[in-house]
Amino acid sequence: MADFADAITDERAGRRLARAIQGKGAFRRFKDELHDEYPDLVPVWYAFRDARARRRAVQWLADNSLIDDGSAERFLDSHPDPALP
Repeated sequence: MADFADAITDERAGRRLARAIQGKGAFRRFKDELHDEYPDLVPVWYAFRDARARRRAVQWLADNSLIDDGSAERFLDSHPDPALP
């Protein structure tokens, strides 16, 4: 969530989303802020979140020797984070 807030080009939205993830209840506040104030960023957030999850999964597989490093690198190189507005 912090990487997403830092990477979007709308500075105001980035600041508000970054503030929303401070302290207890961060996930709910982030989701509420995103859906209530920046609904146009919702599909962008989900694409970013899903891409990061896939990349973490492949990295975990490589770290635990369940796939070879070359396969992991090829996947990671061909599946970058999506472009953010």
